[in-house]
Amino acid sequence: MSPNHDPVPVFPLTAIQGQPTLVQALLLAAIEPQLGGVLIRGPRGTAKSTAARALADLLTPAPFVTLPLGASIEHVTGSLDLSKALSGHEVGFAPGLIAKAHDGVLYVDEINLLPDAIVDVLLDVAASGINRIERDGISHSHAARFVLIGTMNPEEGMLRPQLLDRLGLCVQLDNAQDPQLRSSIVKARLRFDQDPQGFARSHATGQQEIRQRLTLARSRCRNASELAWSDAVHEAVALQCIAAQVDGLRADLVMLRAARALAAWQGSQSITPAHVSEVAPLVLQHRASQPDPGSSSQLRQPPAATPSAQPPATPATPSGAGSAARTEPDTQAPASHSPATREPGATSSLPQEAGPSLEQPPAGWGQAQAVSSTAFDAQQADAMAQAALEALAAKKARASGPLR
Repeated sequence: MSPNHDPVPVFPLTAIQGQPTLVQALLLAAIEPQLGGVLIRGPRGTAKSTAARALADLLTPAPFVTLPLGASIEHVTGSLDLSKALSGHEVGFAPGLIAKAHDGVLYVDEINLLPDAIVDVLLDVAASGINRIERDGISHSHAARFVLIGTMNPEEGMLRPQLLDRLGLCVQLDNAQDPQLRSSIVKARLRFDQDPQGFARSHATGQQEIRQRLTLARSRCRNASELAWSDAVHEAVALQCIAAQVDGLRADLVMLRAARALAAWQGSQSITPAHVSEVAPLVLQHRASQPDPGSSSQLRQPPAATPSAQPPATPATPSGAGSAARTEPDTQAPASHSPATREPGATSSLPQEAGPSLEQPPAGWGQAQAVSSTAFDAQQADAMAQAALEALAAKKARASGPLR
């Protein structure tokens, strides 16, 4: 018999540093499943999958299911055995990845490369909590509550706006540019690789604190009698969404639920406009409609948070914690930027080396181009007009002169 080995622990969420916005978004999605999941955008090697696995570890015992890019719809939703249903008068159901992810995390790497039909199914189930399969008049449904976490690199293509809008929260990551932060990330990753069990034990206290707070916050959110939305909160949400020029009302609903989840996480007795201001960038990051995709001026800047509504990153990321590098040793975690100061709605073009082809348009196709302008000089314009008139008069005089 082979000796029993303890499972290798995952990188702890409390060991992630420099990414308070990412940690906050993941915790909010775990507290309130109706948010519809989290979209993490960023370049390769920025610890997106590491953070997703760390969240699943906090929901223990909870499954962590990865959806491969080549999966079919039946592989995702499950399939029905019609012959068994017709002969035995019972539904023969083969569970799919959605059923396996129940009460856990469903992770989709490069969600922008999945077929739209599969993404649409995932978003429907994530929002409703029920997976329905129908085939030839026979249907089957089962509970499917999971935290949907999708990652993408904008350089590899974007999701359709209709699908982006249905993902609840969005976090924009970037490469770490601070030398001290990068060094701390690498050191933490090396310590974890050398002694995973010891590294996990050093963060066990912080992990247990988060588990307890997460359990309490989820219980409060399930209780409809707690944390009601006041008129002031509704007005604050409406102002944020109007300022961002979002389409429809889905952003309003997501922002209200996110503010309630944040209040539950912080142990607040009521939801305040400060909670709304804190979650607004996460909700509007991928929904804001702006004339210039590279400008964040249209987003309403949230007021400074009051001491009673600080982000949950302080208990979630205690001082001295290392950063979660991606599960591959040769990658590093980024410093996340606040969505309020990033470039919401920015659409990255295709890589420069990818020339035009039948499969993909040329780089920059369909994007608004910057228009340069100069200051208007009235005197110069008058002089140019006068010169044009004199040239036209001279031309007419030559044309009407006597023939030689």
